[in-house]
Amino acid sequence: MGMARNKIVSPSAASALVPDGSAVCVTGGGGGLVEPDTLLAAIERRFLETGQPRDLTLVHALGLGDRDRRGVNRFAHPGMVRRVIGGHWVWSPRMQQMARSEEIEAYVFPAGVITQLMREIGAGRPGLITHVGLGTFVDPRIEGGKLNASAVEDLVERIEIDGRSLLRYRPFPVGAACLRASFADRDGNLCFDEEGATLDALSLALAAHNSGGKVLAQVREEVERGAVPARSVRVPGALVDAVVVDPAQRQSYAPAADPTMSGALPALGSEPRRPEPGPLDARQLIARRAARELRRDAVLNYGFGIPDAVAKLVALRGEVEAYYQTIEHGTFGGELLDGALFGFARNPRAMIDSPSQFDFYSGGGLDLAFLGMGEVDRDGNVNVSKLQGVPVGPGGFIDIAQNAAKVVFCGTFEAKGSRLETGRGHLRVTRYGDVRKFVGKVAQITFSGREAIRSGQEVLYVTERAVLRLSPAGPVLEEVAPGIDIRADVLERMGFLPLMPRKPGLMDPAIFTEDERGAP
Repeated sequence: MGMARNKIVSPSAASALVPDGSAVCVTGGGGGLVEPDTLLAAIERRFLETGQPRDLTLVHALGLGDRDRRGVNRFAHPGMVRRVIGGHWVWSPRMQQMARSEEIEAYVFPAGVITQLMREIGAGRPGLITHVGLGTFVDPRIEGGKLNASAVEDLVERIEIDGRSLLRYRPFPVGAACLRASFADRDGNLCFDEEGATLDALSLALAAHNSGGKVLAQVREEVERGAVPARSVRVPGALVDAVVVDPAQRQSYAPAADPTMSGALPALGSEPRRPEPGPLDARQLIARRAARELRRDAVLNYGFGIPDAVAKLVALRGEVEAYYQTIEHGTFGGELLDGALFGFARNPRAMIDSPSQFDFYSGGGLDLAFLGMGEVDRDGNVNVSKLQGVPVGPGGFIDIAQNAAKVVFCGTFEAKGSRLETGRGHLRVTRYGDVRKFVGKVAQITFSGREAIRSGQEVLYVTERAVLRLSPAGPVLEEVAPGIDIRADVLERMGFLPLMPRKPGLMDPAIFTEDERGAP
């Protein structure tokens, strides 16, 4: 008999497996979701002590970190990283600053594109060929996903297949994948049963292993060989090179683990908790109007920010089971969490990996998406990825917005300082915002109005004081809130004149009453 395998190593030993100049792919999401921070901290420590590994290409699909030390922040040191290909950047202000000061080559791709590109690299195929990103800043005719002047290499190209324009995201060898799971045995079989998602762990492992790179994993506990049922192993040990055990590993940044967030507790008989009614503010008004677009049994996605108020309203009304709620992390159903824990759900009904969830979205599986909006322009384009010069990144926004049959963009009409008075069925603006959100031309195209018209999508822009609908000629002003002066409060606060083929209708006065459930 041969020697028994043992892939359990120290954090420093694992970090030594990351070579200089390699592409390092990291799994994880906001709030510490499957974030391998002990592993990342060891790689950071090795660099600070020895100067290695250096000149890395960091690849991450979702935003991960705490805006301070953890997650992507571990790589935000001059010389450690040469290039970053990230889906979402806000959890690392230092990396954002390095992009602005041209210390790195900064690229932004859609989150789903990154997870699926890893799978294509692992399969040895010629990159990812997809329609996702056409007409947006990722399209090489526009910006090619390049975030700064230092990003000069073309990582995406436009191609034609059967007369159809598509994008090809180019493959590259992956030198190391950094994963996190709940348990592992000495063979390196990884089980995710106590994690809030599986994300793209298998795709990253395939990409690294089949590129000749290393697959590194962090787990909370080592278990005996055979202790994990085969069906619970999401990444087989054949792909894994080293496993680091951290008994203090936490499910999320929250103080305590919650078994309902991993799907570990049976969902039978578990009614979703109803949140407390929020104040009748702009978020609530937008959510109430946006919720009018819901249709029973629709497959839904909620974006980060104000769209979460729609999810909260659905929960408040006890209607969670009336729809198939999804998030791009791979979760179906349950109580969707927000803020720093966006990406987690309590008592989900199903959990799949995120590349497969993005397959579902890309093929048209979403009936309706509620998404945020930073800026909207005269062509119906939406920007959420570059605001006031700061690189934000779209996360899964492009994959979702471009493919849902119907998109409801949810956001305040203006930003920074606007004040409202509402109740009793009407709305009054007592102070205008300092930042216009309806502008002549968006700073970056994260959603293309022209592509949406070409593909036959239905698109609405819902604010607290007006509702617009996208037409082939541009946004049409369809509704205004009761009590609002169309000229003073809407038209003169926009950077373009919307179409108005007729007098806009009134938003339902019931939206602007104190009833805690909102209008149906």
